[in-house]
Formats: sequence, C-alpha cells, structure tokens
Amino acid sequence: MTHSLPWLQPEQEFPPIDQTWGEQDPIPGLLAAGSTLDAAHLRAAYGQGIFPWFSDGQPVLWWSPNPRMTLHPDEFRLRRSLRKTLQKFRDTPGCEIRIDSAFSTVMQHCAQAPRDGQNGTWIVQSIIDAYTELHQQGAAHSVETWVDDKLVGGLYCVALGKAVFGESMFALQSDASKIALSALVALCRAHQVAQIDCQQATAHLSFMGGREIPREQFAQTVRAQAQLPDMRWQFAPLYWDQLLSTPEV
Repeated sequence: MTHSLPWLQPEQEFPPIDQTWGEQDPIPGLLAAGSTLDAAHLRAAYGQGIFPWFSDGQPVLWWSPNPRMTLHPDEFRLRRSLRKTLQKFRDTPGCEIRIDSAFSTVMQHCAQAPRDGQNGTWIVQSIIDAYTELHQQGAAHSVETWVDDKLVGGLYCVALGKAVFGESMFALQSDASKIALSALVALCRAHQVAQIDCQQATAHLSFMGGREIPREQFAQTVRAQAQLPDMRWQFAPLYWDQLLSTPEV
C-alpha cells in the first residue's frame, strides 16, 4: 500500500529510513521532501544514510535507496590499465593529488560535467551553497588531480568521522577522475575506512569493485564509523605505493 510522502518542516527530524518508499510506491528510494537545505540538515541526513537529490524547480528531495551501492576500499579492483595510469601519474613530475585546495571549483566542474541520459544537473546552487557550508565546517572535502599546476579532475565527498560518502566526479582530461577516486580509496585504506558510499549502482563502479549492500547494513556501518575520530585529510605519496601493492585483477 502506497503511503504519503512526508513534508519536513525546517526543525523536523527525518523519518526512520525504513519508511522510505519501496518498490510498490511511485518512486522507490524517496524518503521525504522539504524546503530547507543547509549544513545542519546534511549532517543529520548523512549520519542516518540519507542524502539530497533534486533538480531546479523541485523541492529538496531526500533519499535512502535499498540496496545501497558501496565501494569497500579493501575490495578495490586495480585493473592493469588503471595500475599503469597511476604508476605514470605517481612517477611524473608536476602530477600531484591535492585535497581541499579548490573545493568550490571542483563542485562547479562537477555541476557542469555531462551525464549520460541527463539534461542539466542536480548540483544546483542550493546544493553548492549547502555543501560549501559543510566544507567550511570540515565535513566535506575535495580530492583533486593536478598536472603542472592545473586542476584537471577531481571529486567531492562528505565525511563524518570515518564514514565517507562519495558525491560527484569530473575530468577535464582522460582518467583524471579515476585518479582522484583511486586517491580517495588509497586515503581511506590508510585510515581503515570500512566503506565509501556511492549511492546508486553504475557499471563503472561495479567494474572497480563496488557492490550493493542492504540499506540497514549500510546504515549500521555509517553509524559506527561516524563515531570514530575524523580522518586526516592530507594525501601522502606513500599512499600510492600502498595502493599499487594491491594484487592485480
């Protein structure tokens, strides 16, 4: 039986995630709608396994799909071609990973990146404003691929303790977003992060080792990891060596 979608008032808490619309409902994975989006709401949402996703002209829509796509750092598949790409990047002067040096620029590039089957972007101005506020509070980060002092790719993510949530990537040159994602995986490995949230399944993520897990399992891990001390968001070149020691698949 379909149930109505809750409309959240500004100070209202999120419904339990087991009230998310299911397969019998009009839009599976949708939990609630509202009009308020800021850093406080993002913190509360992500801590429960909820995230916003909407387009211009829509209310703020909150989601908690089941199952949930995750990338477990220890299960990352380092294919031969990517291994060669990372080795070349590591060994080439002028190639480096920077973290949080250009967060707003990374978000703008992600908003402008073309998406298969999509017109426009869900990274609307209210999303940019809210995640920028979260970044200023130290809970949203950018992982950036730089070549000769030029930003050529990257991603941004949310982190509460050691609960890490990937958001969006962009590339201005070949493999630049894959390099940034690999750097995030390497950083998460170094800090014993259990899972990186990928929200929804894609063939690309599956190819790199991502897999779907039950929503409640995902949320339990988020709650546990969010209680741990914050990661140190700095990238050490040693992390490349540790990642590249992964057996080839």
